[in-house]
Formats: sequence, C-alpha cells, structure tokens
Amino acid sequence: MTAEDEALAGGMVNAGAVVRRGELVDRPAPPNALALHAYLLALKKHGFDGAPTPVGLTGQGREQLTFLPGHVALPPFPDWAMTRSALESVGVLLRRLHETSATVPTDTDTEWSRDLADPEGGPLLCHNDVCPDNVVFRDGRAAALIDFDFAAPGRALWDVAMTARYWVPMLDPASAAALYPTGLDTADRLRTLADSYGLTEKDRIELPGVIEQATDVCRAFVARRVAEGNPVYLKALADRGGWERWDHIQTWLSDHREEFTAALLPSRHAH
Repeated sequence: MTAEDEALAGGMVNAGAVVRRGELVDRPAPPNALALHAYLLALKKHGFDGAPTPVGLTGQGREQLTFLPGHVALPPFPDWAMTRSALESVGVLLRRLHETSATVPTDTDTEWSRDLADPEGGPLLCHNDVCPDNVVFRDGRAAALIDFDFAAPGRALWDVAMTARYWVPMLDPASAAALYPTGLDTADRLRTLADSYGLTEKDRIELPGVIEQATDVCRAFVARRVAEGNPVYLKALADRGGWERWDHIQTWLSDHREEFTAALLPSRHAH
C-alpha cells in the first residue's frame, strides 16, 4: 500500500483488504467477478445509479470499481443510521435495485455465491447482504449499495428479509444492544421497512417466516467460516455470546412471529 492509498474499513469477509486509490476502490475479486461486472454495468445502463461501476480486473486476483462518496455506518452503529428516515430510505433504495434488477436477465450459466443465497432460488439477482456496512448515505439518506459479492438469484422477499435482519434489526434486545442504539421498536421498524419498500399483503404475511429462514442461512454461513478456522469469525462468535446467542435469536424470532405479522398488516378493524 502506498502513502496515497486509503484502507477502507467495514465488512468481515474482506477485512483489511479493501483500498481506495483516488476515485477507484481496489479489492479482492470474487470468483464470479466477470458476471458481477456485467450485472453492475447492466444496472447502470438501465438507470440505476446506486451501485459502483466496475473498471476491471487487475490480474492479481483483485478488481477495481468506482469509489462512491458518502458515509457508511460501521459498528457499533451510530444514531444517525438508525433513524426512521434512514430506514425508509433503505427500503426505497432496495426497491429501486429490485425494479432495475428485474429488467436485467439473470446469467444462469454463472456460479453465483451460495453463501447467503435464497435456498428456494428465484427470478431476481438479489444483493443478499444489505447490512449497514454496505450502504452509502448522503445527506442522511441511503444513496448506494456496495459489495455485491454475495449476489445470487432469489426472491425479492428474501432480500427484504436479509435487509430487515440488519436494519430493523431482527434481533432480541440483548443481542441488538451490542451493536445498535437502545430503544429501537422492532415491530414498528419492520412495518416501516415494509411500507417504504412497498411490500404486498401476501409478502407481509410471509416476511416473518422468511426472516427466520434467512437467520438459519446466516447461522450456517458463520458455522462454515468457524469450521474453517477463520480468525475473524472465530473472534466475532466468541465476542458476541457464541452459539447460545444464535439459539436465543432464533427462539426470540419464533416467539414473536405473530406480533411481527400483526404489525406488518393493516388493522382489519380500522375505520
């Protein structure tokens, strides 16, 4: 790294390996980089300006993309990133991504990442990792998504569920307190995300169950990294309460499923 290089923080998978060089970001290239680059270029061609533009592969297993200016919330997440307006803007941005992504044919010949992918598959290339570390804010509103390494075909609802996990967040209060401001109303924020995205009633009924499914997939992802001896994930697991914390999250989600479903649906008795 030269004196002009700036290491970019954020994320666990590429921790310490992402560098900004002026208007470019230099980072490890995923195995399917060529297909991802084609997808990102197609998004731009179809009018979506909320993703980096790929510049190319450097030949040392790395890729270059345009740098997107703005603010990214890093853990522990600051109050500004967890306001209602910030959450609403994340829902709007995700809907814009999906509407544009639906106009781009999915490359079925590509080996897309299975790490966080929808186990049921689907017609849409989803981001699958819309966590605070991967959303660029400008003037307090979500303006762009970065790090599409886990993109894979799936249901739009799967991407909403994954996003809810991180942004509501769909965590029991004790787990949430480690990284998020206190006092966030889970049911209200889940409704806010669904409203801003524009979820249909059918999807609202299914969303709590899909969030539980997504939590299972995320746990399996962590388990694979831990089994491989990945030091970043081993430390995170130890620091955040081990597998007991995951058990607690999954039980809490199941116990509150009806409450979340009720919050998502308009009152049948409203006049």
